[in-house]
Amino acid sequence: MAERTIFVENSEQLSTLFGQLDINISRIQDQYSVKVVSRDGNVKIIGDEPNVSDASKAMEALLRISVKGQPLNEQTLRYVNTMVADGMESRLADLGGDGICVSSSGKIVRPRTVGQKDYIDAMRKNTIVLGIGPAGTGKTYLAVAMAVKAFREHKVRKIILTRPAVEAGEKLGFLPGDLQDKVDPYLRPLYDALFDMFGADSFSKYMEKGVIEVAPLAYMRGRTLDEAFIILDEAQNTTSEQIKMFLTRLGNESRMAITGDITQTDLPADKKSGLVEAMKVLRGVPDIAIHRFTEKDVVRNSLVQDIIRAYEKYSERKK
Repeated sequence: MAERTIFVENSEQLSTLFGQLDINISRIQDQYSVKVVSRDGNVKIIGDEPNVSDASKAMEALLRISVKGQPLNEQTLRYVNTMVADGMESRLADLGGDGICVSSSGKIVRPRTVGQKDYIDAMRKNTIVLGIGPAGTGKTYLAVAMAVKAFREHKVRKIILTRPAVEAGEKLGFLPGDLQDKVDPYLRPLYDALFDMFGADSFSKYMEKGVIEVAPLAYMRGRTLDEAFIILDEAQNTTSEQIKMFLTRLGNESRMAITGDITQTDLPADKKSGLVEAMKVLRGVPDIAIHRFTEKDVVRNSLVQDIIRAYEKYSERKK
């Protein structure tokens, strides 16, 4: 049997590490088949040497990121365990810190995975960023957070969010109302993210003034977008012509974020995704970054990761 002691600075950190009703420690014990006890304000890990070593890495990483404001919940523990298993726990030190911006509820918006941190860094360093990855990785939400940050710092005058109105099995013509009523359901996720950042009053005020614009991609044609942070969501559903049109709207002092999941294209079978083509065309172009998320970056219910992996395995078997 091996033993290792993790030193904890104070009782508050120890309480955060253990979690309510010691739930975090229970998960660590189950994951690594070790026994964890609190001794003299520190933590002792007991078990077989390889398990004790991995459990120590996980707990030290959890302490580091909790000090920086990262919540220690089930998703965080699962992510840390995955990083330890891959030998990448040292990268977890990048998480936490000041965050991107503050939401209307006072929550500090921070990247919660290393992949999200790299995505944020790419948007800070480049004029155009393509964020490619599965559902639940925060592609759109973090892009909106960066847009809000740029707006609040007076780096842009407008925030423009757009997505193609492509039906995921439905037909626009059968929906009730006028054109705006028909396309609003497609734009709802963008409204939700902005509403979360600005709050009801500010969001309504900025929409009325035209500072915030949420519109279908077709509305972008013929325009030059200056001093704006422009986000194209669900870009896997654009055609080659549409995404080229969108990219060439870029004006002076503007930035673009293009997000999409190339495994969930709703285009007709005879249409190729413009996002897939853009990834090939734009590779190596200066001031343009292409960031790929993986299932590790999913920050929704942990079951979403399992669903994504199951579909990936199914696709491989079909091939």
